[in-house]
Amino acid sequence: MKKKLFAIFMIMIMVLASFAACKGKDEGKDDKNKTGDVTDSKDKTDDKDDKKDDKKDDNKDVATEPVTLTVWESTGGPDEFIKQAGKAFTAKYPNITIEYVNVELGDSTGQIALDGPAGVGPDLFAAPHDKLGELVTGGHVLPTTNTDAVKKQVLASTAKALTYEGTMYGYPTSAETYALFYNKALISEDQVPKTWDELVAFSKDFNAANSGKYGFLMDVGNGYYTIIFTTSDNNRLFGPEGTDTTNTNINSEASIKGMEFFQGLREILDVPAADLTTSICDAAFTSGNAALYITGPWNVAPFKESGVDFGVAQLPSLPGNSTPVASFSGTRAMFVSAYSDYPEEAALFGEFLISDEMQQLRFDITGALPSIDITVESPYVGGFLNQLNYAFPMPSIPQMGAFWDAMNSASANIWDGADIKTELDAANSAILGQ
Repeated sequence: MKKKLFAIFMIMIMVLASFAACKGKDEGKDDKNKTGDVTDSKDKTDDKDDKKDDKKDDNKDVATEPVTLTVWESTGGPDEFIKQAGKAFTAKYPNITIEYVNVELGDSTGQIALDGPAGVGPDLFAAPHDKLGELVTGGHVLPTTNTDAVKKQVLASTAKALTYEGTMYGYPTSAETYALFYNKALISEDQVPKTWDELVAFSKDFNAANSGKYGFLMDVGNGYYTIIFTTSDNNRLFGPEGTDTTNTNINSEASIKGMEFFQGLREILDVPAADLTTSICDAAFTSGNAALYITGPWNVAPFKESGVDFGVAQLPSLPGNSTPVASFSGTRAMFVSAYSDYPEEAALFGEFLISDEMQQLRFDITGALPSIDITVESPYVGGFLNQLNYAFPMPSIPQMGAFWDAMNSASANIWDGADIKTELDAANSAILGQ
């Protein structure tokens, strides 16, 4: 009987022990469930990190949540390009929408400094490469992603133009310089001057025979164009590499001599600088009132639309020189804002803009020279390409930001009769902050 009771007692203990074990197991399961949100959250975070890493390795694997990228660009062609490129991009990446906002190229650098930190800026914005130093030192732009691949895709000159202190920033959307446009109804191709002396002689005869029209026009108060008169004897702004922050060379002997010739052009274009702005000159050429005009590829499309039959030739050579005068070359770029909430998606759109298809589209819409090595058919490209052989890139050091106002003012004053050395010395001091 005792043995029987003992057996029953042992069975009860085993049952209770089993029950306790099961309960403890369930409680452990509950504890795991209680911490499951944290674990799952960590797993999700790890998944996101993995996705980010994957995106870095292959930026086709973008996030799938809806994203809207705000893009700043100018009107007059580039805006239409961004709109069409945006639609094509969204067709490829349905979760990413491109929103175009008009901010002109010349205003974007100043505006990003205000709007970016305020949280109301763009994800990408267009700017010329000469603003690069200012943008980088201000902390407003991010480096180019997939740099090696991008450098292989674009022209070497554009990659160099977007490199600051060894790091590349942005995505080059076009390469450009300016050249000599001529109205075929007013001057034949074989009459297009090869030297500035020939241009002066032609304009004197043309002006005398064509009242109310001009043999030659240019924006005389714009340092972008007037810099050409300072480039004899390989004289270059900020030195041969465009990086000398101690000497602009803008008031050198070669610059003074060249600007003396520039001031002498008042003989064939007796109009005050204030009445020779870019918009006024554009309108004069469009209306058929000018035979020769210095401007760039951005005017190809609007001039074609106006019905003017025109051609494009390289710039004439200065007295004492045997080659076309050296012009500024520029790279227009799309930069990813350092304040963007979607830098990876923005970089992806930047790369999309330098694809063969998009570069062809941009050329078709704007006439701007592609930033990649593709063949485009146009009767105007040859003139720009010839001039590019003699062009030099605009410096991109921060001091370049002060160049424009200083040189614009000096050029306009010189054109209107001011003392050349005094104006150039003042410009030099203003640019160097002295």
